[in-house]
Amino acid sequence: MSNPGFGLNDATGASEQYHRFDGDLEPKLLKHLHLRRARLVSAASMISPIEPQTRSFSFERDTFTFANELLWEYKINPKTGSMTMLSKNRPPVYTHRCFVMVRSARQFFYHARFEPDLPTTDAQIYSRLIRQIVSRDPRRASARPQQIVIPGYQCLRAFSQDNEPLLKAGCGGPWQSYFLRSHWRMVFPVWRRHQERMAKQLTARLRQGSAPTVHLFRFPRIAINHGILLFGLSESQRDLQFEAYDPNLPLHPVKLIYERAQRRFCFPPTCYWQGGAVSVIEIFRGGLY
Repeated sequence: MSNPGFGLNDATGASEQYHRFDGDLEPKLLKHLHLRRARLVSAASMISPIEPQTRSFSFERDTFTFANELLWEYKINPKTGSMTMLSKNRPPVYTHRCFVMVRSARQFFYHARFEPDLPTTDAQIYSRLIRQIVSRDPRRASARPQQIVIPGYQCLRAFSQDNEPLLKAGCGGPWQSYFLRSHWRMVFPVWRRHQERMAKQLTARLRQGSAPTVHLFRFPRIAINHGILLFGLSESQRDLQFEAYDPNLPLHPVKLIYERAQRRFCFPPTCYWQGGAVSVIEIFRGGLY
């Protein structure tokens, strides 16, 4: 997928109720959203490449409550560990968006600021704000003054609970998962020394306060082709255990494990994956990824 462009930090066309309330001629919401005089801001001023994150990514705050729906129903044989796929009785609607959802979660983490003390607004304004956030660069964080304010909510988790249809419509379609700029890498060999460097890279990124997004895959037999977002890490002499947000499983975090001795990543079993070694690359990171 090509690098998303940059959006306006505005919400023109908003309801007149936000022109004045509580006797305040210049309310905070109007100042943040620039309802009166929206101006185009250059990409350089919108995004700071060195802006540090003021807080860490939190599963309870910074993830979506809804799931990237599975196209199939998966059955694992407890004796052999083999997996079979069955068609669902009711075809899923929101599918093939794992990369869209991890990208969008990081864009909200990088570019949105939730203000629960401000009054909630209508669906039209929220849709506009969602589009502005997901049009921003997922590779760099906005400076705080340029973050887009979401009024009436404390965090993305609460916002997605009440506005699921708006977020599903605004974050992007399945084609953005298929045409991802980093997909070229999966067709080339992934050596163990590469995975060792990747583990060090992801560890460093987490220590810097970032929330790296990664592509998990098996190739040429594509047993898994999936995106998750990392936000935590525990270390031992034996392995690195990365805590992650899996858009297929919105109720709880998952683990991605790097085994030091084998110099490989393993993704434990889930309801859609039988577990085992995977190749890992970081995505939404630079010019090639």
